[in-house]
Amino acid sequence: MQSNQEQQSNRAVINYQIKSELIQKLKHRFSTFGYRQVHTPTFEDYDMYTTIQKTVNKDEMIKVIDRSGKVLVLRPDGTIPITRLTASDQTINGSEQRLFYVFNVYRFQDGEGTDKESTQAGVELFGNNKPEADAEIIKLAVQTLKEIGFTNFKIEIGHAGFFKELIGKADLTPIELQQLQELIQSKNLVEMEPFLKKLSLGPELEHAFQAIPLLHGTPHTVLEETKSIIQNEKMQRILDNLTDILDALDDYGVLDHITLNLGLINNMDYYTDIIFQGFVENIGKPVLMGGRYNQLAEQFGKAMPAIGFAYEVDFLLEAMKQHQLTRKITDEKPLYLHYAPERRRDAFSTADLLRETS
Repeated sequence: MQSNQEQQSNRAVINYQIKSELIQKLKHRFSTFGYRQVHTPTFEDYDMYTTIQKTVNKDEMIKVIDRSGKVLVLRPDGTIPITRLTASDQTINGSEQRLFYVFNVYRFQDGEGTDKESTQAGVELFGNNKPEADAEIIKLAVQTLKEIGFTNFKIEIGHAGFFKELIGKADLTPIELQQLQELIQSKNLVEMEPFLKKLSLGPELEHAFQAIPLLHGTPHTVLEETKSIIQNEKMQRILDNLTDILDALDDYGVLDHITLNLGLINNMDYYTDIIFQGFVENIGKPVLMGGRYNQLAEQFGKAMPAIGFAYEVDFLLEAMKQHQLTRKITDEKPLYLHYAPERRRDAFSTADLLRETS
């Protein structure tokens, strides 16, 4: 009979096998869409994150000091170092680049003071700013979820530009902006109305903010409802862009898995246009997040449009287990060969034969 320690060890081995198989499946599908794997250092210069605006919250980073006294951080994000890597490559001059990665990222977890290490598997598409590129990358997310075995899932699509355009007109303090974001994300319409009244925004802007949490549902229905809050040409261009992306997704045949949510606000401020996240049934956290970040590479000295997303592999595994989508892996026992000393050569030969045929 196995001890508790042996059982825990065996479970850890089996869980690692399941995770490895999932990662191999993701890597294979990424490669069939033309993406090539890259890797970045586990330790990054802290200065890179202090000089680049609108990236990871610095309080979430795990910092270390090397022997020379230089401050480093454990890699908190995949997009930023890969963007820097691509932007600094002098051989790339506006050409399309398709890169994918599978590695761990490190952050303090939700201000709880505990270290968090998680595995991300993601793709980054540089140099293509067309709606078809946005649609294709969302199609890739849908296809991989289907191939894993999920049937009931949704990709929520929003647009960073809508909210940024409205708050640009509102002249809010940082505290007011944070409160407004929280009210929109929680769809707290009861508290939002008196909060907006105190800001004296004017009837049109107030109506737009009140409408945003309700702009959530079937894509073409939401697009029609969004017309009521369009206030300038830029917002109209955003609406037209979303329409083009959704038309392409319709041509891909994946629109049934898409919802439009203009109240979607991502914590990464470097997103400039379309943003999205993926949910599967019975899992409260998104298993993937992504969006377009056309201005990030400019902070590394090169203008280069880009879009990408990453799977949170551990959340994805949790969802697979809940939906019973993991392959049954048995705890295989090793085969032992017992032999007399004078038969050692024969035993070694038999062992090699068994290894080759297993």
